[in-house]
Amino acid sequence: MSKYDDEEYNDTDTYELNQMRDQENGVRRDSHTDTSQDGLKRDLKLRHMTMIAIAATIGTGLFLTSGSTIATAGPGGALLAFVLIGIWLLFVCQAIGEVATLLPLPGAFNAWGGRVFDEAFSFQMTWMYCVNWALTIPAQLSASALIASFWLPENTTFPSWVVPLIIIILMLFINITGVKTYGELEYWFSILKIITIIMFIICGILVDAGALGGHTYGFENWTIEGAPFKGGFKGFITTLVSVAYAYGGAEISGVAAAECRNPHKHVPISVNTVFIRIAFFYIASIFLLGSIIPNNDPILINTSGSAANAPFTIVFVKAGMSGAANYMNVVLFTSVFSAINADFYATTRMLLSLSRNGWVHKSIGYINSRGVPVVAVAVVTACSCLSLITIFVGSGVVFQWFVSIIGSISFQGWLYILLLHFRFRYCWKAQGRAVSDLPYVAWFYPYGNILGVFIGSCCIICNLYLSVINPPRHPGPDVPEETLSAYRSRRDVYIQGILGAWFPWVMSATLFFSYKYFCNTKFIKAVDADLDTGRFVPSESDKEDLRPHGPVWKRAIKYFV
Repeated sequence: MSKYDDEEYNDTDTYELNQMRDQENGVRRDSHTDTSQDGLKRDLKLRHMTMIAIAATIGTGLFLTSGSTIATAGPGGALLAFVLIGIWLLFVCQAIGEVATLLPLPGAFNAWGGRVFDEAFSFQMTWMYCVNWALTIPAQLSASALIASFWLPENTTFPSWVVPLIIIILMLFINITGVKTYGELEYWFSILKIITIIMFIICGILVDAGALGGHTYGFENWTIEGAPFKGGFKGFITTLVSVAYAYGGAEISGVAAAECRNPHKHVPISVNTVFIRIAFFYIASIFLLGSIIPNNDPILINTSGSAANAPFTIVFVKAGMSGAANYMNVVLFTSVFSAINADFYATTRMLLSLSRNGWVHKSIGYINSRGVPVVAVAVVTACSCLSLITIFVGSGVVFQWFVSIIGSISFQGWLYILLLHFRFRYCWKAQGRAVSDLPYVAWFYPYGNILGVFIGSCCIICNLYLSVINPPRHPGPDVPEETLSAYRSRRDVYIQGILGAWFPWVMSATLFFSYKYFCNTKFIKAVDADLDTGRFVPSESDKEDLRPHGPVWKRAIKYFV
């Protein structure tokens, strides 16, 4: 835990006054300068970092795909999947918090490999993480086209690519104005999402208890056919990738650490809110959905991706809320907009890291006076425009394919983070440094990391196993068209599973060994690991910001608001 956890935190106004005082007195912050940080602005405040951490992952993954997990694995299987991956992610974020508080680097956890293991590892991790976010953009753009279609009449001739194109244009303007705009938008969009989930949990409890809707559900849907574990073990492991997609992005607070004002204060608070998000927002929501909506309700699959069929909407309707579908569609649309905003931010920062390390052309790393990597923003915008081509394939099809790939890449990244955290601690100890010298210490280390690695490894093995079992067999030449159509559908799903499960591992291995071969990189000895370049050393105003100020009740409110 943070060495400042028992202290009260100062507000932003006092912090800014202290910074002005330092400047007037000629006080300079020693930051063990890392050239990859040159030009970036530390404009993210505590409220930005907290909301980015709390609601960065709340979006289409939870609002749209949570129903399909219950339909596939039953209420017990879905809840278990969210609990297990939530535990894994909790310790991943703790690992990020410990290292990012000390080393708030633009490449975030992707830069750790080059410091404590092998430069080739950082090369492949940064590229994989960049690919992850680059793929997330067309996935979210496809989702935006689906969600916007809810307000359009049937048989409309309105082009499906118009809404995504408008979003791309808005993203361009938002991202060139600076990181503060990104933080502000995430803050207000996050508030809307949090309010919606709190409303849902309250309504869900009342509906489940029979206070609203006129029917007491209790645990009846946990005892019907298929519950609580529908489809057995196979049904359970089938949901893991979609659950990973729902949780994806929780690690973005580590990326934002390079541009927050005081990493020693902001990063620990942001990573500690992960427990609240997992326990309250995800676990409580899935439990209530599984209790109120039977797993055999065909509407749970929601193949159309419509807000009218979203599981949250169903519960609001049962609570007697008229206009629930329209409200949920607004929430879904703003969630997608918020997610694309985060996608643009993360992708541009990964391109910046790649450029500053010499892994793409150096011009991509150019930063203007506002701290914006404008060339990287232009590259991401151009790639986003190219991704509009996928809309013509069919928004629903594209969305499902990308969910499969992105979820698997998330699995890989989370496992690597825990393994690199082990290596970081080993290097820290080998250099004779005390754990007490760390500005933030991860919870339950090393047992939390061991549990996380075990859960993660099991999830990855299950995903690989699931992708290769039961390949579809061609029914033969003389069969009805309906049979052939069903075969093609099963074949596409099978190919999607193989691509999603194996693509991250094949690509990362190719990147790692290619870079190691051509650049002849060497394994880094623990005593030679660079644990200081880019290290954040707080100035006097930063230290003042960490001292107790104001009453306890005010600090408690600021922790969450």
